Amino acid sequence: MPDLATAPLTLLLVAALAYLLGSIPFGIVMARLFGLGDLRKVGSGNIGATNVLRTGNKPAAFLTLLGDAGKGGAAVLLARALVGEDAAQLAGLMAFLGHCFPVFLRFHGGKGVATFLGTLLALSFPLGLAACLMWAATAAVARISSLAALVAAISAPVWALWLQPSGTVFCIGLAALIFYRHKANIRRIREGTEPKIGQK
Repeated sequence: MPDLATAPLTLLLVAALAYLLGSIPFGIVMARLFGLGDLRKVGSGNIGATNVLRTGNKPAAFLTLLGDAGKGGAAVLLARALVGEDAAQLAGLMAFLGHCFPVFLRFHGGKGVATFLGTLLALSFPLGLAACLMWAATAAVARISSLAALVAAISAPVWALWLQPSGTVFCIGLAALIFYRHKANIRRIREGTEPKIGQK
């Protein structure tokens, strides 16, 4: 972890703003813009890009992916530029929590995979790229988005030890949250009933 050099009140402000940024539900926004209805009543009911893809609208899913990843990355980069590295990791964590537990949706949000990957890319591009490649490779072989997310999450702390040691604890925390948010998916994976990517 980076040294805590920033004043507590400044970190508190960073945390609040990053949480609000993370709370923007891009999946809901894109579903409405593209006339897809209430995303929470489609497929799994999740607000992320994978569930948007289940509507069959690939542009909406892609824009949701960009938005959800971008808010994590933006939180990290802005906090780093304006405050410091300790604020950057805090901002990434809070943006992730904002996506998972958004105040705008009564704390019922997504599972945080795109925000997780966007955050890692901004924290350390090689680390984020490694996690993205783990996701892509698993998704290409298994065609199961949730399994790809779990593999990317559990590999991130290992990659961090090599590529960004100061981010190892951060990655462990986010990976634990990813697994927590995917409890139902893990059960379905074990049962062989988890939907495949693109399946409506």
